[in-house]
Amino acid sequence: MSNIEKFEDIEAWKKARELAKKTYYLIESGVFAKDWSLKDQVRRASISIMSNIAEGYGRRTDKEFTQFLYIALGSVFELQSQLYLACDLSYINEAEFNDIYSKSEEVKKLIGGFIKYLRKNN
Repeated sequence: MSNIEKFEDIEAWKKARELAKKTYYLIESGVFAKDWSLKDQVRRASISIMSNIAEGYGRRTDKEFTQFLYIALGSVFELQSQLYLACDLSYINEAEFNDIYSKSEEVKKLIGGFIKYLRKNN
């Protein structure tokens, strides 16, 4: 973590931010925009990923940071599950699903790698 001076330096946070932005654009169009409940859940899950990475970093201990990274990881899984429903309901098409799902997989791998790094160094 020597290269990290602020949470904005964390690659997983950067990618989670991109994922949240892409998710926001996706849910604001078509039928998806009218399903307030699912739209809110998807929005909250995408925000939770980047927010928990930042909050964990702010806790200043590897143990707490790891705990918040696990929460962020759980939010990635939650988002992925919600994307399946959105696709099943034809709120998003298969190409949109695949695009955002692959971005969430990238975030998931980065968070998982960071967790392994922090646990190894403690």
